[in-house]
Amino acid sequence: MKIGLFADSYLPYVSGVVRSIETFSKELKKLGHQVYIFAPDYPGVASEANIYRFPSIRSLAHDNFYLAIPFSPGLNKYLEQNPLDIVHVHSPFILGRVGAKLARKLKVPLVFTYHTLYDQYTHYVPICRGISKDITKKWCTEFSNRCDLVITPTQIIGKHIESMGVKTKISWLPTGINIEEFQNQDKTWLRRVYNIEPEDTILLFVGRMGKEKNIYFLINCLQRLINESNIGFRLVLVGTGPETENLKDYCIKKALANRVIFTGPLSREDLVKTFCGADLFVFSSLTETQGIVIAEAKAAGLPTVAVNAFGVANMVCHQDDGLLVPHEEEAFVKGILEIIEKPLLQRQMGKRARINANDISAGSCARKLEGLYQELILNNNLLNGEKRNINIL
Repeated sequence: MKIGLFADSYLPYVSGVVRSIETFSKELKKLGHQVYIFAPDYPGVASEANIYRFPSIRSLAHDNFYLAIPFSPGLNKYLEQNPLDIVHVHSPFILGRVGAKLARKLKVPLVFTYHTLYDQYTHYVPICRGISKDITKKWCTEFSNRCDLVITPTQIIGKHIESMGVKTKISWLPTGINIEEFQNQDKTWLRRVYNIEPEDTILLFVGRMGKEKNIYFLINCLQRLINESNIGFRLVLVGTGPETENLKDYCIKKALANRVIFTGPLSREDLVKTFCGADLFVFSSLTETQGIVIAEAKAAGLPTVAVNAFGVANMVCHQDDGLLVPHEEEAFVKGILEIIEKPLLQRQMGKRARINANDISAGSCARKLEGLYQELILNNNLLNGEKRNINIL
């Protein structure tokens, strides 16, 4: 198959969506398919085979994020040389719309992965936020209903978008993870690099430093943990984003500057070592469709304490490889202490986390996606008759 992936964010930008595209692309290529990625251009990014970059402008909201300009004079010629069998879009916005238009012209199936609860991110819109939420929901629903298949990373999100009015067939397929990547890692790296005492307990969060990730909640919980227990806790925050400096100021205000470590963005190699060197993964986001980082924590053998919200509920097996708790500081703190104060329980949950991570291995998830593609292409060919070459204007 020749597969076209259209995304409004891609490398060098780092996010869960980008991670998903990277993972599936790699595994689909292993299965013998040709994958073409259509994404915004970034300054200084060298051209790569099978990656088509659209001209772009820097986002006013985020300095490190670029928005594609959905016009490119070389696109028609590129697609003539690389005809697609299926189009898979990863956004309902700029390049998602471009991909949808091309799928119609090519008369090939259109797949959309609903990665994000987009209406939960309208705080980045400077005006009319309440109206923006309603408009965003309607926009995403209408776009989904123009597709041949909508993929959601978790079952809960599938039910959620059905309740919004999505009528298109929905399939649940999480982003897989490379289990082998987390094996035989140096578990002392994190403590050595960041000078963390051997007796301290490391709580780890990985994600974007944005309001939607609810990181202030984690900092408040850390303060309560320090006040209510005799355990030396350190909170390691991995990632970057618009709230980084505000979060650092908040830690100073709370007298926690020496208890919270901001690593900034890490290389993939160092990120894996960080997962493997922590004691417990903590996750407070209320807007996740999946939470790939939870799956990666599981692969590293980390139990998780997470707020029971949306897609996270499908990623943490409650009382098996972690705990799902209400969005309340007292409950979150209690969940952390329940695991940390019982070393045997912590080890058992860690072992179960590694075992459960195998259910979402990258190879297994890619083979499922391959099957979904093949079914769509077969049905499309039966519907339209024998495939024809179609000129793209």
